[in-house]
Formats: sequence, C-alpha cells, structure tokens
Amino acid sequence: MPDMRYGILQHQDRGLEFVEMPATHMYQLTALNRRLHKEIEKLTASNVPELPRMIAECDELDIIDEAYPLIGGLDYINQLEQSFSAINEKSYPLVSLLTEIRALQAQLEQWYEEYEEEQEA
Repeated sequence: MPDMRYGILQHQDRGLEFVEMPATHMYQLTALNRRLHKEIEKLTASNVPELPRMIAECDELDIIDEAYPLIGGLDYINQLEQSFSAINEKSYPLVSLLTEIRALQAQLEQWYEEYEEEQEA
C-alpha cells in the first residue's frame, strides 16, 4: 500500500469531508485549497460553489461514523474541476484557477495509472 495522507475539510454548513491523497501530493491539495479560498471571493457569478476549508492533514485516519465517507483524491479533484468549470464568470478570469486544478488532476491521474501498473506487475 502506498503512503497516503488524509485531508480534513470543513464545510460551512455540511460538516466535515475526508480526502485521501498520495502523501507526495497532499501539500498540493492544501496549497490549492488555500489559493481557491483566496480567489473565490473575487468571483461574481451566481453559481460559485461552496468550497470547504482544509483544516488538517494526518497520516492515519479511522473514520467511525459512516455518514462521513472517505473520498479518493482524484474523485475530489474531478468534482472540484466540474464545479469550477461550470461557473459562469464574466468579471474574473477563471483560467488560472482551472489551470491549477487541472494540473493537479493530471498529476493524480498519472500517479494512479502508475500505481495500477505496479500492482499488475
């Protein structure tokens, strides 16, 4: 099993969310989350998604309550990309934010692909 880290994200009104990421990529998710929070306030569109705030990272995680499922890192990034690509923003260029999301998305896709190849070998 590869080294994984866990991000704990807090929604303003929906509680917590747990994301599992390769340990080598968790810092990128944390940095992306901070950057998106910094820039999201500049968006003027009516369909800006709620963005949870990364509140902690940890190396081990045992979720006791099944109401809080563990989300895979690539699944989380795919959802994030879909949410941000759907924003109808005219005043603020989303290109740089989407570029950052898609860069991490591509890295994770490659990581999981290489991991699956290693498992098959």
